[in-house]
Amino acid sequence: MLVATDLWKSYGARAAVAGVSLDVRAGEIVGLLGPNGAGKSTTVAMLCGLAAPDRGSVTIGGTPVGREASAAKRRIGLVTQEISLYEELGAQANLELFGALYGLEGRELHERAARALALVGLAAHAKARPATFSGGMKRRLNIACALVHDPDVLLLDEPTVGVDPQSRNAIFENLEALRAAGKALVYTTHYMEEAERLCDRVVIVDHGRVIASGDRESLRALVPPANARRLEVEGDIDDSLVALLAARGLAVHRHGATLEDVFLHLTGRALRD
Repeated sequence: MLVATDLWKSYGARAAVAGVSLDVRAGEIVGLLGPNGAGKSTTVAMLCGLAAPDRGSVTIGGTPVGREASAAKRRIGLVTQEISLYEELGAQANLELFGALYGLEGRELHERAARALALVGLAAHAKARPATFSGGMKRRLNIACALVHDPDVLLLDEPTVGVDPQSRNAIFENLEALRAAGKALVYTTHYMEEAERLCDRVVIVDHGRVIASGDRESLRALVPPANARRLEVEGDIDDSLVALLAARGLAVHRHGATLEDVFLHLTGRALRD
C-alpha cells in the first residue's frame, strides 16, 4: 500500500535522511523507531508529501505522492505530534472542517464525522469544544480528524505523548481496529512497550539511515544474550526472587531480549540532545 524507496533529505550540509526505504501493507502496523534527531519526523513529512525528498520516491497503491494536491495524498491521514485542532469549535465541527478540506460535503460529511467521533469514543462530546477536553480526549479527536476522509494509509507521529493510561489504551484499541479493517499504519514512538504491543514489523533508524528492520522476533535475535538485561527462565519463579533480581537491574522474562534491548544495542545508551 505504502512504498518509500531510497529517501534522502538534507538541510544545508546535514543529511537528515540518507537512503531510507520502507513499505507497509494493508492491514499492517509498521513501527518507525529511532533516537531524537534520527530522522523519523523528516521521513514522515516525506511520506505524506509535506516535504519533497531530494532523492527517492513515495507511492500509495502505486501512485506517486507529491507536494501538490493529488489523488495519492487524499488516501493519507496524518496524526501529528502536536495537537492540531480548532479549540473553540465543537468536536463535530472540527471534523467537518477537516473533512471539507478533502472535498466531503453535505450528509456524507456529517455521517463521516459522526463515525470518526464514535470510533474514538467521543460521540457524547460532539458539541463540546476541545478547549474543555483533557489531553487524552484531544489526542483521540486529533486521530479522528485524520480519519474523517477514510484514508487507506495512516501516519502517526508519537500520538500518545502526555496521555493517561486509559486514553492510551483506547488509542491502541482504535489502531488495532483500523488494522483489522485493512488500513496501513506507520507508527512512530519512543515507547518501546507500545511498539511491542502494536507493531507487526519495526524499522529502526539512526543518523538518517535504516539500521535494522523486521518483525519483533527477528530483531530480538540481533541482541547477544550478554547484552540483554533480562533473564530468560523456564517454568515458575518465586516472586521474591523476581523482586531481588529487579533490584539488581535484571528483569525476568520468558522470551529473552526485548525491543528496548534491541533499540539500545543498536543505537547505544549515550544520551541524545
